[in-house]
Amino acid sequence: MRKVLASIAAAVAGISFKIIQEGKIDRSRNYIVMANHSSILDITAVLKACPFPLSFMGKVELLDNPVTGFFFKSVDIPVNRASKISSFRALKQAEVFLREGKNIVIFPEGGISDIYPPQLNAFKNGGFRLASGLKVPIIPVIIENAWQLYWDDGKRYGSRPGTITIRILDPIMPSKDLEDIDQLRHQVYNLFEKYLPKNQP
Repeated sequence: MRKVLASIAAAVAGISFKIIQEGKIDRSRNYIVMANHSSILDITAVLKACPFPLSFMGKVELLDNPVTGFFFKSVDIPVNRASKISSFRALKQAEVFLREGKNIVIFPEGGISDIYPPQLNAFKNGGFRLASGLKVPIIPVIIENAWQLYWDDGKRYGSRPGTITIRILDPIMPSKDLEDIDQLRHQVYNLFEKYLPKNQP
């Protein structure tokens, strides 16, 4: 239902998607999907790119939206990023979902930066700790230009029609070493740095 709603909303706004599939995905298992975050359209972009059901970890404010709130009260995981307790609970809920075989979407930057044009922020450890602890592979999803059409929530620079390019890379399997979280984070971050265009106004 969410994929259908997202597709309709994007079509009405004149937004289309170009998906570049560079990685091979084994549909018989579950994943942690990690994507960069610069636009509210990133949720729609990930939904369009990934051919399997998804649960998102996202900011608690999305509960107040009548559309996103429905999903964040049922299949998603709200988190108050200002609260360490809320973050801990969200990660524990994500762990439960992953053990149940569900796919989790995490924006490892932890939110949209206030800087325009957006630059890639440092990645937080939570998703990598989950991947390493549960040995769940990470799918890096590169959203190249959503910010150019609709930066953040669109209030400051508005929106315009266009095509969003999404690049799906090969899944990355964490090593057997539980102490390898920093290396895993750096590996994924370097891929995003490699493939993301250098943003210019």
